Amino acid sequence: MTNVKLLCVGKLKERFYADACAEYMKRLSPFCRLTVNELPEEKLPQAPSPALIAAALAKEAAAIRAKLPPRARTVALCIEGQLLSSQELANRLRTWEAGPTNQLCFLIGGSYGLDETLKNEAQIRISMSPMTFPHHLARVMLLEQLYRGFKINEGSHYHK
Repeated sequence: MTNVKLLCVGKLKERFYADACAEYMKRLSPFCRLTVNELPEEKLPQAPSPALIAAALAKEAAAIRAKLPPRARTVALCIEGQLLSSQELANRLRTWEAGPTNQLCFLIGGSYGLDETLKNEAQIRISMSPMTFPHHLARVMLLEQLYRGFKINEGSHYHK
């Protein structure tokens, strides 16, 4: 069984996001061992300078690196990443499950995204869309797409 870890910057505060994540985490339990780690988002003032943002992203990246499982395939979610259809993600999941490691680690940044060096260290970058979404919603979307991918690979009718 594949181990899937989500490293997320920021805590879910809104109940509707937490409820949606809990539902997909429950649905994913037959397909993978899923863990979600929430890491603190660096506090920034209103209208921070680019230097303050870069420093905050670097601190967040260090916290993420400290939680990365050894030998895990890392997947950074970022707007400049590769766009995948649900079927393409399912194909990747199948390939990754058959690969040398059964560890997948998805990285979701905070309000300002992920540090560029962290994105460069990831084995793959995936974009949910060219549109911008709140990072809390991105977590829900990723969990749903992982569930959809596993269901596609199972041959289920969930994906129509």
